[in-house]
Amino acid sequence: MRPRLVLFGASITEQSFASGGWGAALAHHFVRQADVVLRGLSGYNTRWVLKVLDRAMEGAAGGGADPAAVTVLFGSNDASLPDRHVYGDNDPSRQPERTNEAAGTYAQACIAVAKELDHPVIDIWTQMQQFPDWQTSALCDRLHFTPFGNKIFFDEVLKTLESIGFSQHSLRSDLPLYHEIDPKDPLKAFEI
Repeated sequence: MRPRLVLFGASITEQSFASGGWGAALAHHFVRQADVVLRGLSGYNTRWVLKVLDRAMEGAAGGGADPAAVTVLFGSNDASLPDRHVYGDNDPSRQPERTNEAAGTYAQACIAVAKELDHPVIDIWTQMQQFPDWQTSALCDRLHFTPFGNKIFFDEVLKTLESIGFSQHSLRSDLPLYHEIDPKDPLKAFEI
């Protein structure tokens, strides 16, 4: 059975399988080696996720086996400034307000918790800001990734997965690759 990589998060995760998305890139990168399972919950914050965690993750492991790895990407909805949480309202003045400063403070708190728990963590907040014009080149609406932002995040996720031993080199393909199949005796490649 292929190992599973579960992507769990809010809208940045939910949109990760869109054209040029980091989730789709992971599925392509690990084709025939691992199944990438999407559990995106757009608009959710961590308080809501804790209430629905069991339902949200139902079936994500597959066959009862724990996932080989899980990405957790919540926080953008938690990091918005207080008293502005009115989801489903199209009035921009009533939408959650996000500032880079508040996001940075929240990111540092998340990093501290991950380090305290000895879990790998990606500091995407700091990483993004290393690029010129990151607010427009990496983000399409001050929150969600552009194709360039998706590429930055994909590269960081790959590095982090490799650091825990989850890589193309450590995973085997579940079936022979076509160039490994002898055209003169193709059935031999499928013998166990």
